[in-house]
Amino acid sequence: MAVLVGIDEAGYGPILGPLVVSSSVFEIPEDFLRSDMWKLLSDSTSKEKRQSKGRLVITDSKKAYNRKAGLGHLERTVLASLKVLSKSPENLEALIKVLSPATLDRLRNYPWYGQLEKRAIESQSDDISICASVFASDMKANQISLLNIESNCLDVGYYNDIVEKVRNKAAVLFTSVCGHILKAFDAYGDQNLQIIIDRQGGRSHYAAVLGKMFPDFDVRILREDDKDCSYQLSRASKSMKLHFVVKADDRFMPVALASMVSKYLRELMVGEINSFFAKQIPDLKPTAGYWQDGLRFIKQLRENKEPIAFDEKLLIRTR
Repeated sequence: MAVLVGIDEAGYGPILGPLVVSSSVFEIPEDFLRSDMWKLLSDSTSKEKRQSKGRLVITDSKKAYNRKAGLGHLERTVLASLKVLSKSPENLEALIKVLSPATLDRLRNYPWYGQLEKRAIESQSDDISICASVFASDMKANQISLLNIESNCLDVGYYNDIVEKVRNKAAVLFTSVCGHILKAFDAYGDQNLQIIIDRQGGRSHYAAVLGKMFPDFDVRILREDDKDCSYQLSRASKSMKLHFVVKADDRFMPVALASMVSKYLRELMVGEINSFFAKQIPDLKPTAGYWQDGLRFIKQLRENKEPIAFDEKLLIRTR
């Protein structure tokens, strides 16, 4: 058996809301490592929304979600996957505690995150339970297991503190990715551990930066080309293979699931920002937090008849 990990993020580009980096971990027969997991698990999952009747949509989060259609597919897939792991958060606070518990204490400094326990999540619905059961049965029939899902949610204040120290936005993302890599290594490095990561910020060579991030590891280049880069990292008797892949969330189910988890958590947290300020400015148009519209949102807060007070360091990203 092998352990296959997918890592992806949501929120690298915006000016508002958190950057979320997530991982999903599957145990899979070694013979299936080069197989299409969507085909293996076609009874319970679909890559396409139009073919999703009775199945979970697991795909690039940008395809699974748009603001007009809402959170439906993201929520259904994430909550059903967590239920397979016997986790059923009933509100946003519980979801963050399940996915990124270290974030909770920091969020107590944000007025717009003061009602997290009141943001209900329908994790106990019959639909979620049925989807989780079918997904689990399909995986069992194919000797596949979902082992873990977790996130690193970098709230804006925390993100700004790190950016101020390293002066490089890409380094913040890569450091968070490496946190997931190290956790996987510690847990599964004595097995056939394969980690797939969506290509980071246009970078095409990773050996040097991996050497800096993992100074006590031996780093060996397995492949470097325009499409994929692979490395073997070893320490003592344990090792892992890392694969940085173009459009990984379209090619590998574990990366697609990580993408959806990241997007779901981020959208819920941006929703709390919108709800908080809409109570003070009823005609305030909600924002997704990306730069142009995020600046419009900030301008409206500042230019309201009664300007809204907020801590810019907690609301607005510096980069």
